Amino acid sequence: MSWKEKYRSFYYQGAPEPEDINLKAAETALLVIDIQNKYMNDPDDPEEGKRWAPFFERMNSIVIPNTVSLIETCRSKDVEIIFARIACLKEDGRDRSLSQKKPGWNYLLMPKNTEESQFVPQIVPKNDEIVFTKTTDSALTGTNMRLVLSNMGIKNVIVAGIFTDQCISSTVRSLADESFNVITVEDCCAAGSHELHEKELEIINMIYCHVASLAETISFIR
Repeated sequence: MSWKEKYRSFYYQGAPEPEDINLKAAETALLVIDIQNKYMNDPDDPEEGKRWAPFFERMNSIVIPNTVSLIETCRSKDVEIIFARIACLKEDGRDRSLSQKKPGWNYLLMPKNTEESQFVPQIVPKNDEIVFTKTTDSALTGTNMRLVLSNMGIKNVIVAGIFTDQCISSTVRSLADESFNVITVEDCCAAGSHELHEKELEIINMIYCHVASLAETISFIR
């Protein structure tokens, strides 16, 4: 099944097929979100380790290798590569947004210079590739990314990273609201569970973005 038929929600059952996608390299950016060391560390609790094992398996066997391939392909096609990461500017994290101060799993205290806040070794920005630091789920809301994209003449944004149902979804929705054309790469993303990943892709597809595979996305770039 191609991207034109896959991940259709209740609202888009029976809707016409979308038009073919053609992305001009000069007007396109790849945005890689939050693939950081923190999220690849095994939990201290063995039971939590078991619960998160499918996520780690997907990240190591699919998402990280595919994202590396996507980055390399985009570099070869002169597509702008942009990175966004969660990291607070103050050691005590008082600059964080409320969503990252609330108790629970999403409570994150990652000062910008710590090892935990860095990108995983396989995914490292090169040369003058832009890195945005955010303390919000949406990479657009928490930074001046919208202005930077506009200044560079970017109209299309390819999105990869984690977590599909959190920072990916929030960023995709923000980009759509700002009238960017968005492609979410299904096999370059992950959520805590595959069920959450699949459901979120269904929710955002065709209204906030188009969801496509790595191979399909690469074929869109002209």
